[in-house]
Amino acid sequence: MRNTLCRLISASPLILFPLLAAAQNAAQSPAQPPAQESQPPKPQITPEMRGDIYMARRMFREAIEAYQSVQPPTAVILNKIGIAYQQMGDLESAKKMYERALKLNKKYPEAINNLGTIHYARKSYRRAISAYRKALQLNPDSASIYSNLGTAYFARKDYKRAIECYEKAISLDPDVFERRGTHGVLLQERSVEERAKFHYHLAKVYAKNGRNDLALFYIRKSLEEGFREKRRYLEESEFAEIRKLPEFEEIMKIEPRIL
Repeated sequence: MRNTLCRLISASPLILFPLLAAAQNAAQSPAQPPAQESQPPKPQITPEMRGDIYMARRMFREAIEAYQSVQPPTAVILNKIGIAYQQMGDLESAKKMYERALKLNKKYPEAINNLGTIHYARKSYRRAISAYRKALQLNPDSASIYSNLGTAYFARKDYKRAIECYEKAISLDPDVFERRGTHGVLLQERSVEERAKFHYHLAKVYAKNGRNDLALFYIRKSLEEGFREKRRYLEESEFAEIRKLPEFEEIMKIEPRIL
């Protein structure tokens, strides 16, 4: 028994040595860095994307330069250049770009619509209406084009058709006027009295569609801008539900501004 124990003790260093050596080697060897996950390549910004970024920043000259570097230009690129020129107030250059876009694609509703906005800006309302109607034949589900058509009819004091177009626009996109900032862009050429009447009609459209919050907003706006026929809000059936709201009573206390 004693001999067996001695043999185990004498043999134990030989058993432990490989384990100690392995531990020492592991401690002395530098730690291996974890394998890095492969990163997907960053998407390259194309000249068109760069132009779009400049447009969002309202840097229109830089946008034009970016778009012009796309060669040969497509109808979409030419249309975007036209929009940039129009934002700068250069209607003639914008018109030429839209016309060039249509030479490449005669059935491009956006360019046709934008030509209509040029006619509208120049007070050629008949031509604007013709362009918008043509654009709608190609894109009958565009709320923006219906809104533009309604505004052209409004400018010709054809309020019945204007309201029909606005109602169609809202049925296609309930927030079309809010998203496009209509009251800041399409009304620049109108007098204060016309703005008040426009907002009355817009309040009527929203009231008919159950958008009470926006109806109240435009009722208030029309009165602040001097809408002279306040009794319409108190009598017309379209405002029946609106008249039940406490907010309506507060708004009715507003005295129309003297123009």
